[in-house]
Amino acid sequence: MRLLLIMYFWICFMIENHNCTPKHDQVFSITPKTEEEVNIVRNVSSDYETVLWQPAAPGYIKLNMEVHLFIPASRLDSVQDLLSKNHITHQVLLRNTQELIEKQTQNISSDPRSSLSYYERYHHLEDIYHWINKTAHDHPQIVEVILIGSSYEKRPLYVLKLTGRGGAQPKRAMWMDCGIHAREWISPAFCLWFVHYAIDYYGLVPDITEILDSMDVYVLPVMNPDGYEYTWTTNRMWRKNRSRHAGNYCLGTDLNRNFDANWCTEGSSQRACDETYCGLFPESEPEAAAVARFLRRQKQTVKLYLSIHSYSQMLLFPYSCSYQQASNHHDLNELAQQAARKIKRHYFSTYTYGAGARTIYLAPGGSDDWAYNLGIKYSFTLELQDRGRYGFLLPPELISRACQEALTAVKTIAEGVIKKTQ
Repeated sequence: MRLLLIMYFWICFMIENHNCTPKHDQVFSITPKTEEEVNIVRNVSSDYETVLWQPAAPGYIKLNMEVHLFIPASRLDSVQDLLSKNHITHQVLLRNTQELIEKQTQNISSDPRSSLSYYERYHHLEDIYHWINKTAHDHPQIVEVILIGSSYEKRPLYVLKLTGRGGAQPKRAMWMDCGIHAREWISPAFCLWFVHYAIDYYGLVPDITEILDSMDVYVLPVMNPDGYEYTWTTNRMWRKNRSRHAGNYCLGTDLNRNFDANWCTEGSSQRACDETYCGLFPESEPEAAAVARFLRRQKQTVKLYLSIHSYSQMLLFPYSCSYQQASNHHDLNELAQQAARKIKRHYFSTYTYGAGARTIYLAPGGSDDWAYNLGIKYSFTLELQDRGRYGFLLPPELISRACQEALTAVKTIAEGVIKKTQ
């Protein structure tokens, strides 16, 4: 049998028969140069069973914008033929996404020879729930677990409250959520990294000690547990939650279009099958409603809101739901600039920063804009590594670097907010 396989591939090689080469799911980078090309790329990204990685929806695609498109192996030939027929050039970013997915999901936690720590791997949802309970059990003096609600499929939404010993009472607070979009695995990985860092270095490192002494820190490691679970079991590219609404054939709502901030206007979709579907009404999704309910109760103390996403290396702040300038735009821009400069200085990575709508595109219904309008005047969205080389499939060996950059940004912004709110 082995000899037959060797002969088969040798014949393929000799006659240059490309059909002999096994096809894999791939990611293309396409930059449309004319309006006609823009329309073609929009159509390809909404048809052909492809998944648009960047930007978030076909309507965002415009001239000279770099578009990242996931293409299943079964549609590779038809997409390549269409691009070739219309003389649209493309670059292959990833030739075998399944190989990267397997690398992300391999369970090496039981291998004592592994040099990777727990925080340099991606974890299944059940592992994260176990980690939450164990962390609170092992560090009761600094960690408290708060159940703020449950997901559409009745999975718990756990928030970890980190509290230091110092500071005036009542203390100010900061909020950080991760994993609002299911496929952005580096986001929950960072929430775990941050909590671990805070516990390990509290009392030892001045910056994190000052943050925990000055502020209660609320961390929601997985805001979209149903979607996250689905990316592990069924579809690694899933973005939304997993809700089902009467009359809608397609499942899921984009939780970051479901908040009451210019809800369901330009930049979101009323079509349930679209990736940016806004839901039936603001906070129609139990996950968004749980976060909003909790923050409304805490709005007098929460001074900083952070939402962790990937990818593209950006530090964004309100507004994304409109082109209106935030009343404290200068302060927000100053903090984002400081964080970007510090990351650049320490890690040589470039992070773009600015108001969301003007920096990338309109995105109404976002949690950061909603939090800002609630009265949390320091509200940021962090888009972590990378800029598209791996996209949502960032390899485990790059988790540490991504989290160190994000940690630098979070600490810089938090310290700045502490000073500005004294």
